[in-house]
Amino acid sequence: MRRTPLAPLALAAVLLGTQPAAAATAPGTPPASTANTPRTQPAFTATRPTAPGWEPAPSAPWDVGAGVRCDFPVHGEPVVDEVEQRVLSTHPDGSVRRVAYRGDLVVRVTNTATGASHDADVSGSAVVEHRPDGSQFWAVRGPVLVGVGEGRGTLPRGLYVVDGVFTMDIGADGFKDVRLVHAATDDLCARID
Repeated sequence: MRRTPLAPLALAAVLLGTQPAAAATAPGTPPASTANTPRTQPAFTATRPTAPGWEPAPSAPWDVGAGVRCDFPVHGEPVVDEVEQRVLSTHPDGSVRRVAYRGDLVVRVTNTATGASHDADVSGSAVVEHRPDGSQFWAVRGPVLVGVGEGRGTLPRGLYVVDGVFTMDIGADGFKDVRLVHAATDDLCARID
């Protein structure tokens, strides 16, 4: 599904408090959560050429234990990954300040206890502002994958596809303040229970 970019992003990044691989390695960017596996090559590489100023931002497979997002352990893996990023501005020290993401992303989310799975189309777009204290502000046009830990956000603990227009302010401590402007949530834990 192709979306017109608000200022793009496809982010399995938000999912576990991680970022696309290219963003995770950008200077001044906080490291990805230790609950995630290291970044690897995407399951599917874009067939269209990358436009000037845009570069691939692949997502990696990830795992979270029982009780972290859902009541059971979950594995996520991109089955389509054409995500690109474009740095829009930098801080005076050269670290990334604002970056846009766009592109198709489908993540297979699996309950590893039962094998039940769901392919989530999370081909949204966003502009992310990285603040010097490690916090981030996301302006998003979904669908995007969002994971929230117990007491770690304005949404209950869970794993969601948030579709529509919303913002997410991620504090330096990882707390996710999700503000739905015109959006709906789809509970993936319930889909694969």
